[in-house]
Amino acid sequence: MKLTNRLSRETSPYLLQHQDNPVDWHPWSDAAFSLAREEDKPVFLSVGYSACHWCHVMERESFENEAIAALMNGLFVNIKVDREERPDVDSIYMSAVQSMTGRGGWPMSVFLTPDGVPFYGGTYFPSDDRGGMPSFPRVLQSVSDAYHHRRADIAQNGKRVVDAIESQTRPRLSVEPIAASLFQSAYRHLKLEFDWQRGGLGLQPKFPQPMLYEFLLSHAALQGNEDASRFTSLTLKRMARGGIYDQIGGGFHRYSVDSVWLVPHFEKMLYDNAQLATLYLHAWQLDGDEFHRTICEDTLRYLAREMRDPSSGAFYSATDADSEGEEGRYFIWHQSELEEILTPELARVASAYWGVTRDGNFEGMNILHVSRGDDSLASDLGISTDELRKKIYTARQLLYAQRLKRVPPLTDDKIITSWNALAMKAFAEAGAALERYDWVDIAVSNAKFMLRRLVRIDDGRLMRTCKADSTRAAALPGYLEDYAYLADALMHLYEATFEMPWLEEARRMCHEMVRLFWDEDSAVFYDTGADQSSLVVRPRDIFDNAQPSGGSAAALALLRCAEFTDDQDLHRYGAAGLRSVRELMERAPSAFAGWLLAAQQYANPTQQIVIVGKRNDETTRAMLSAARLEYGANRVLAFMDPDDHPHSIKRSMPLFEGRKMVDGNTTAYVCQNYVCDLPVTSAAELIARL
Repeated sequence: MKLTNRLSRETSPYLLQHQDNPVDWHPWSDAAFSLAREEDKPVFLSVGYSACHWCHVMERESFENEAIAALMNGLFVNIKVDREERPDVDSIYMSAVQSMTGRGGWPMSVFLTPDGVPFYGGTYFPSDDRGGMPSFPRVLQSVSDAYHHRRADIAQNGKRVVDAIESQTRPRLSVEPIAASLFQSAYRHLKLEFDWQRGGLGLQPKFPQPMLYEFLLSHAALQGNEDASRFTSLTLKRMARGGIYDQIGGGFHRYSVDSVWLVPHFEKMLYDNAQLATLYLHAWQLDGDEFHRTICEDTLRYLAREMRDPSSGAFYSATDADSEGEEGRYFIWHQSELEEILTPELARVASAYWGVTRDGNFEGMNILHVSRGDDSLASDLGISTDELRKKIYTARQLLYAQRLKRVPPLTDDKIITSWNALAMKAFAEAGAALERYDWVDIAVSNAKFMLRRLVRIDDGRLMRTCKADSTRAAALPGYLEDYAYLADALMHLYEATFEMPWLEEARRMCHEMVRLFWDEDSAVFYDTGADQSSLVVRPRDIFDNAQPSGGSAAALALLRCAEFTDDQDLHRYGAAGLRSVRELMERAPSAFAGWLLAAQQYANPTQQIVIVGKRNDETTRAMLSAARLEYGANRVLAFMDPDDHPHSIKRSMPLFEGRKMVDGNTTAYVCQNYVCDLPVTSAAELIARL
């Protein structure tokens, strides 16, 4: 009979992957640390996530090894954490590992005292001495020996690490203004890293960095920087034509290990794809390039088809890099497969289009990518560009159908509040702009799920995660990012539907965010709420990495909500957070792109578009369409039908005060700071005004 450890009672797919390990794993809990104190053992903390390739490698080599597991069980209390469930734990101990080693990553391996103080750590350790790295058993023996025989050294090292973490979270308030000079200086720093040949920053590896390109788009629109827009477009095209983009099924892999976007780590993350769909939408709105619109649409189709729970409307977290024990096996092709699946003519065209050869470009197989423009390739193949595109469309359908017969990568079906909010925003915004109301419906369904399953009934507390197919109540309280992302997404859902409850809930979330996460003494937001259990330090991760930091997302959400509601308290809290990272935004913009977006919102006048008219009137629809098609850096959109209880609406929305239809016609007001230009009564006039 197979024995399971304590992780068998968890809901995280990542933790459940480890339930059959011979390691006596504990979930993160007070009980685990109490046991460590009772037995006077150090704690081994292993942090990872379900789609992490090297996490799986370390599990196979060490955690499934009976001898290594026995060593772990004898010397340590062992704790396994899903970083996506517990970003607070991940943030603190990643900072510790980085301060000790100068680098970080997953799997993260940290050794703690029974009080949770980190004193030694690293990432992946091999099962035997290899490549200049000590074996994991050697590390285990050495750390245990140090803990029991050099306790003073352990205490001193732990204090030094905790001091380093606290220094990172300590705010450094600036008195310098947040003005145009900040953004120009940030752009100059970024420009030094531009790869104008291949797109992206630096050499390799290359990450999608959607926030950074959102900043460049807004900088182009607000400061008239055409190079910023041109470089963003170059990068977006290189990414979408590379192997980092799934040429058959749509959607982006995590990152590229090379400089040309060809070879990815093959996991797909919800947060990447939601942000990238929004980014490609914005690029299309700014420059009108249909390629950007196509990638936006294909990415959203992928999310709706493969990452959405059909019964609940919730979005799953990720899919794995590995299938059938090999990284990328699900996504790569041999040329003979194309020749078997496709007609000879389709195989000829598809092989040329996606760069497929007998030798391959990845361990004898082919990662599909587009290396040439359609017009040039079509000419060489002796066909028209339209014919090329039709053939590729047909080939893509046939290859996708064949790929469905393969063993798919594992899907992490955990529902994470903040990541779902990013997806909700993408579907709401793209659905409204592209008049895909089925996508708006997907956003509405997702919002209803989250407010039903992830808001605690007794006190309205937002929670972090749940399973879509379970009635088990969500147990982990939400973090700053959960509140901030959801508030922002609900405002975009309001702009897509003009249903006031979404905006009212966004405002409630913003006020709760201030109550739970704002610290008046230091004048900053922390990542954990005042009602959450304390750790060795209260985490405050200010870096915008693969997704916005909680602090930058909070600043942006509060400032946008204040534009809708004229709630000056929210504006004050949003602005105050920016001052704590003012100098960092300027010196290291690639790590603070989310903050720069929030600072753009603060420093530039926001255009408030108010449309008053009958909801189903043709002119109303034309005006709303015109407003949504425009790239909306620093813009909010509101609509009122006079038949929709105007008195209650005006109380919630000062924007509507004094706004009415002119001579019975649908009327648009373009305002700044609640002061409006003369009203217009046609879509053409509105476009001219915008």
